[in-house]
Amino acid sequence: MPSSPLPLDQLPIRRLTSADVLACADLSEDRGWTREEYKWGLLLTAGIGYGIDDPSGKGLVSACVVTSYGPGLAAIGMVLVAERYARRGVGRRLMRQVLAEAGDTPLTLYATANGKPLYEELGFAGVGLSEMLLGRFAPAGPAPDRPVRPATAEDLPAILRLDHEVFGVDRTAMITRLPAFADHLRVAEEDGEITGFGALWPNMDTHVIGPLIARDTATAQALVASLAAASDRPLRTDVDSRHEELTTWLKANGLEQIATTSIMIRSLPGLPGDWRRRFAPLTVAAG
Repeated sequence: MPSSPLPLDQLPIRRLTSADVLACADLSEDRGWTREEYKWGLLLTAGIGYGIDDPSGKGLVSACVVTSYGPGLAAIGMVLVAERYARRGVGRRLMRQVLAEAGDTPLTLYATANGKPLYEELGFAGVGLSEMLLGRFAPAGPAPDRPVRPATAEDLPAILRLDHEVFGVDRTAMITRLPAFADHLRVAEEDGEITGFGALWPNMDTHVIGPLIARDTATAQALVASLAAASDRPLRTDVDSRHEELTTWLKANGLEQIATTSIMIRSLPGLPGDWRRRFAPLTVAAG
């Protein structure tokens, strides 16, 4: 077991930057996660990263990222502790620092079964479940007939308005990164009104569908089908389990549930916005 000249609860916490992407990816790999360097790059640019360095110089002991959406909400993600330091209070130390800096800002996160007890201890409450689905999309039949097209620069103001309405807080700083971050960004449009949008972005050997915002399930299905047709990789997405019709359809079209996570929040009774039109996040790490 590694030793340190300082007790673990006194190891300094520092801000991570984009220069720490590889160290964060190494930490992910250490815990059996995929490296996800591309996603780490987005999160460390759009959010605030926190890390604890190993006193022995062996990379990071722990890390996490906080994505702020103003005073109304911030999301905590990628909470990791190196295997050699697991179950020694390092994660709790990092989280307490994050909570102290957040102050009164409501916080949300997606918790695994292993992490949920710690988050409950820190004042988070479960408000729902998310299903992670993965597989090659193989259409079992035609998608719903909803007009879907590639997004253009002129669509961005309407996308931002719709996202703000559905997500409940302003995500301009994140959503405006989508055209460059995603391989494909599609909108659903009816009678000149944008009724939904979805992005397809690369993550290791998969494509992730998210965010997925839509007027109804049929529109969400049309967006998924359009994005899937643009990919030659397995697809992954994380769908709010209340959207049973969408998850059933995805499973019928080749995807399988590989994990579930608890959607948790602190300092609010529930997430803001309209969950009925919020089908999948950009990534669970960003809320």
